[in-house]
Amino acid sequence: MNANSANRQIARAAGTVMLAFILSNLVGLLRQILVSRTFGTSEPLDAFYAAATFPDLLFNLLAGGALGSAFIPTFTGMLAREERANAWRLASAIANLVIAALSLVSLLAAFFAPTLVRNVIFIFRPTLAPALQTLTVELLRIILIAPTIFGLSGLVMGILNTHQKFWMPALAPVFYWVGWILGLYLLVPGMGIHGLAWGYVLGAMLHLAVQIPDLLGLKDRHYQPTFGLRDPAVREVGRLMAPRLVGVAAVQINFVINAMIASGQGEGSLSAINVARMVMTMPLFVIAQAIATAALPTFSAQVARGEQDEMRSSLAATLRGVLLLSIPSSLGLILLSRPVTAMLFQYGAFEARSTDMVAWALTWYTAGLVGHAVVEILSRAFYSLHDTKTPVSVGVAAMGLNALFSFGFAALFKSIGLMPHGGLALANSFATALEAVILFAAMRRRLAGIEGGHIARGVGQFCLASAAMGLSILAWLNFTHSANPWIQGLGGVTLGGLVYAAAILLLRVPEVQLLLAAVRARLGHSRG
Repeated sequence: MNANSANRQIARAAGTVMLAFILSNLVGLLRQILVSRTFGTSEPLDAFYAAATFPDLLFNLLAGGALGSAFIPTFTGMLAREERANAWRLASAIANLVIAALSLVSLLAAFFAPTLVRNVIFIFRPTLAPALQTLTVELLRIILIAPTIFGLSGLVMGILNTHQKFWMPALAPVFYWVGWILGLYLLVPGMGIHGLAWGYVLGAMLHLAVQIPDLLGLKDRHYQPTFGLRDPAVREVGRLMAPRLVGVAAVQINFVINAMIASGQGEGSLSAINVARMVMTMPLFVIAQAIATAALPTFSAQVARGEQDEMRSSLAATLRGVLLLSIPSSLGLILLSRPVTAMLFQYGAFEARSTDMVAWALTWYTAGLVGHAVVEILSRAFYSLHDTKTPVSVGVAAMGLNALFSFGFAALFKSIGLMPHGGLALANSFATALEAVILFAAMRRRLAGIEGGHIARGVGQFCLASAAMGLSILAWLNFTHSANPWIQGLGGVTLGGLVYAAAILLLRVPEVQLLLAAVRARLGHSRG
């Protein structure tokens, strides 16, 4: 496959995944609204979230992104070399190992649940009343059914992505949230908070179930009851997973450090950085993770076929694509941080002070949106090269710097009279920017170039168009300074988006020209 065809394949897949991710975010937001309306900020809900802490961590460590980043390049490489029987033997072995490992750990966690809740979960949830330990144990034992299902579902997602099937895997999180909603309406009235826990498990089942029809439709699929412990391909997946597990653990430790620092910065600081990070990750999820998910199978196939020039071109095009969307998103969300926060959250106990605190953290978190987006793409490029060590090593170093910067920037902000929790957000953005620069330099050496001039010209165009967009948003905010946050927020997003679109059209950005040509071709084909 030539580079242009590969780039179009990535673009089509990214569009599909983006649409599904947007829908997932909307349904997820609806789920959060319904949960909040049903349980408010009650102690049973605190117990539920505490109980979900360990299963979520278990899934992230033993499956999730770590498994996908190791399995997809190996599985894709075997398919690209027409080793289909060996590829499906690998998939069978990994499925069996995932089920066995997650089931064993979940059973042990359920058996030792009282000790786990008392000595681990309550350390990370210190505000939870000790009287709720029994309820937390009961909920934990229900929720522990889910990690094994999610582990298998994550593997199926990787198999389908490798076969360029993205719609149902990307839509699976929607059905996970639907499981929660069904639990709220069908189970909670009779079972209370236990019904929400069973809704969590139902969501995991739906997450897997919606992908099964596509899996059954794949040709030459063949399941084998083997663990394949002596299979070189299985060992390769294990070798690639090991560094990723370290990376995931480093991220979790960094979250704990930030929580500890924020807890000492005054009432509401911890909640503010948590909410702000959630808002920032919404565009990151839709833009960068969608494009990265779509790109990894194509990168992996190019590597397997020895197409380094094509892979270099596809990586440059993918980086330009993610910068085209992330640069204006970053600037726009910084300028609109307060009206967007008020629009989404300023109700009831969430008053103007809460809005100010979240918007302040959001401003500094969003400054790192471009860095996060670039890291997502470059990390996938390294995974496709069967190199998880480099991005994980750089990421762990960045997390260490993040911890140091968190103390330093928080103290600096406080010393000059600024809310110190903003320093925690800035630390994350600064460390991620350094991570992106180092990964870019390392990949440039690895591929003997990444078409840097082509990327730089794109960045110049995107920044110029973003500047025009920023001026229009500032004018809008000045014009509507006393208006409702919904008018300010939605109006600013709409106006900014239109101005940016017009600017990149006037600048004749190549990606936009290709998109318009594809639309015209599709319309012409439809008429024909």
